[in-house]
Amino acid sequence: MLTIKSLHSTDIEDSMLDTFNRSQVTQSVLVHESGHLLQKEDSFEDEWSLEQKREVVEHFRHVLNLGGAIIVATLELTIVGFAVIESEEFGQTFRYRELSYIHVTSEHRGKGIGRQLFEKTSNVARELGADKLYIGSHPAVETQRFYSEMGCVLAKEINESIYLRETRDIQLEFGVSRS
Repeated sequence: MLTIKSLHSTDIEDSMLDTFNRSQVTQSVLVHESGHLLQKEDSFEDEWSLEQKREVVEHFRHVLNLGGAIIVATLELTIVGFAVIESEEFGQTFRYRELSYIHVTSEHRGKGIGRQLFEKTSNVARELGADKLYIGSHPAVETQRFYSEMGCVLAKEINESIYLRETRDIQLEFGVSRS
């Protein structure tokens, strides 16, 4: 049975992502040019090493200590998805919180876990006082399709420091406030 919940600092273990399969083969990306998203061929593969997974877990601790949130999706006791809402608020017009990570392990993609995780993450962001989630999103066509299906749109305000981390990412936002 799938369980989606927010973590507390006492839930964090160094090895909690050791079996998580963060691999993605990209053949085509979207590129933001002149106010439009254009599809282009670009082939590369992303895969996290054990060291990178442990760095992400250390980031979990940091985020929780500063007042952000970690949300996980588990099957049995295995983490099959996770999301990170950063603690810092920013924005001129809206209160944004960065959704710095949202991933589903490759064996469980396409089963609706990402949708459920995103919905829970949106609720948690609202509880934290955010108006919108800000996402510096991987440019892969499949990733962009997911965010589009969730209702994300191109960001109205660009956070320069997030953009500069990876200038190929597509800057998106998602409104979490209830009207």
